[in-house]
Amino acid sequence: MKTALIVGASRNLGFGIAREYARRGWNVIGTVRGPGRTDLHDLADVSDGRVTVEQADVTVAATLTGLRDRIADRELDLLFVNAGIAGADEPAAEVATEVFSAVMVTNALGPMLTVETLRPLVRAGGTIGVMSSRQGSVSLNTQGGHEVYRASKSALNQLMRGYAVRHPDEHTLLLIHPGWVQTGLGGPGAPLTMDESVPGIVDTIETHAGEPGLQFRDHRDDVVPW
Repeated sequence: MKTALIVGASRNLGFGIAREYARRGWNVIGTVRGPGRTDLHDLADVSDGRVTVEQADVTVAATLTGLRDRIADRELDLLFVNAGIAGADEPAAEVATEVFSAVMVTNALGPMLTVETLRPLVRAGGTIGVMSSRQGSVSLNTQGGHEVYRASKSALNQLMRGYAVRHPDEHTLLLIHPGWVQTGLGGPGAPLTMDESVPGIVDTIETHAGEPGLQFRDHRDDVVPW
């Protein structure tokens, strides 16, 4: 039975991905940031032990090393990092420095810190995936808006390119755009529901399992231009 670690699985897309992998028969380790009860806990309660809950924060290095040490005896077929905050939809020069920093740390630095810390647990030839966004695509930015969020996802993509150069052919590497989904981040007016996005995300991840190099793809398995 394969094992997936979904970092950031307490709600929304992260929870949906954890639930989908559990439905497909995988063992799933999902992380939450705080001590409160979440949908992930409810899923774990009815999973016959196949879903377990751990605590970690992608912006706090000590929690990631603690997680790595606690699950060091488990080999992962998939590490998927789901983290993101939007920040204000304002021109970058109008955003407070602390807000700019928070978005960058959560959306770019945090996921890379997570990947670097937990990569030793992923088996050779396994998959490391990170939730990105088509808003991080420089070539697709023809309408502007959400400048800091866009910049953070572009930074994430660039950092993953650097990681891929440093670790060639070690794992399958995927940046995933989930589509515009009805979540806390996407808002109620988004055209996709969780049930429309999540199975496609998982299908895309599984389609490319075992392939070398870094790819930027969406929930329909279409290539997203850089």
